[in-house]
Amino acid sequence: MTPRESAELEANKTFEEFILWTKRVLLVSFIFLMVVVVGCNNGVESGKNATGSKYNGEQYNPSNINVKDK
Repeated sequence: MTPRESAELEANKTFEEFILWTKRVLLVSFIFLMVVVVGCNNGVESGKNATGSKYNGEQYNPSNINVKDK
């Protein structure tokens, strides 16, 4: 086997391992991030003392735009 063939085989083997480990790391990262996102957002808006973004139409009513005309 020539050095060129040996290097090509090693490069192909290394590339396949790199792709395999990249897929594993991305899968674990995705699962971890999904657990964090669901864990941080699950149940935020439920319960008696719920906090968060509750829309109040009266608060955001643009009725005071023309204050000088009144």
